[in-house]
Amino acid sequence: MLRRLYDWTMSLARTRYAEGALAGVSFTESSFFPIPPDVLLIPMVLAKRSAWIRYAFICTVASIVGALLGYAIGALLYETIGKPILAFYNAEHSFEQLAAWYNRWGGWGVLAAAITPFPYKVLTIFSGATGLNLFVFIIVSIIGRGLRFFLVAGLLYRYGEPIREFIEARLGLLFTLFMVLLIGGFVAVRYVF
Repeated sequence: MLRRLYDWTMSLARTRYAEGALAGVSFTESSFFPIPPDVLLIPMVLAKRSAWIRYAFICTVASIVGALLGYAIGALLYETIGKPILAFYNAEHSFEQLAAWYNRWGGWGVLAAAITPFPYKVLTIFSGATGLNLFVFIIVSIIGRGLRFFLVAGLLYRYGEPIREFIEARLGLLFTLFMVLLIGGFVAVRYVF
């Protein structure tokens, strides 16, 4: 099953819908969707290495726009939408206690979440709900998301075929590692906030 999913993703990466799907996943992942855009970015770059800059750019821009949606959810819809989403990640209990601290140091948190597997959407919503300076939020999001997606795409461009062979030979192990990191990020959210 995992091999079929991998093959399907690789075939999607070669279709005319790939860039739209990449933008959609990147957008929604920054505000509410749990799956990171890397699941499409990686096979797309491997399928068409010459387009790595374009794909990283699409990821970055769509992710920033999605982050602004997350910020808006926190700022404008915290009570009706933001609170339930934060509750899902068990992040609402410490909200008041963290808000003052976060508005002083939150830019660093957004930057870290933008680069790492930590669920970025939690901090986009939290940033809006606490009123983190929007300019700071946008700048650190551009830096963090750009760094993450251009680094991933650039490494795949540079070492494409050996990485593809490595992935295909160790697909089960890499999927397990990816899931551990993804779930670990959500678990960290429950205990950090």
